[in-house]
Amino acid sequence: MAKKNEITHSGKILEITPDFTTVQILVSSACASCHAKAMCGMSEEEEKVIMVPTDPYADHNVGDEVQVMTKMSMGLKAVWISYVIPLAVLMILILSLSSFIENELLTGLFSVAGVAVYYFGVWLFREKLSDEFVFYIK
Repeated sequence: MAKKNEITHSGKILEITPDFTTVQILVSSACASCHAKAMCGMSEEEEKVIMVPTDPYADHNVGDEVQVMTKMSMGLKAVWISYVIPLAVLMILILSLSSFIENELLTGLFSVAGVAVYYFGVWLFREKLSDEFVFYIK
């Protein structure tokens, strides 16, 4: 049973190495469990493969069904990094550049370029971020 401060997904172990255990999880939207999903075509299911640090004391085998967990705070941090901060950067750039640049097209292009620079910075620090976002098997 997951605690309130944890995010849990069911998964299947694909591979076990001394460093990492590769787990396949099925992420589905709320529509995926709807009885009418075949009729509307709006259901969204996606398989994701994540790498979890291997616990040397755990007794797991390839093919086992497991629960992959992370802290709720990590999910909220991911939302901030991927959605909230870029939106703030975009809005700040649009509002500030519109007072200096008369051409709306240029303002929009520079604002989108600013968000692209932000995401490039996130990409540059991906190793540091991957050390902070840790999943574990329960």
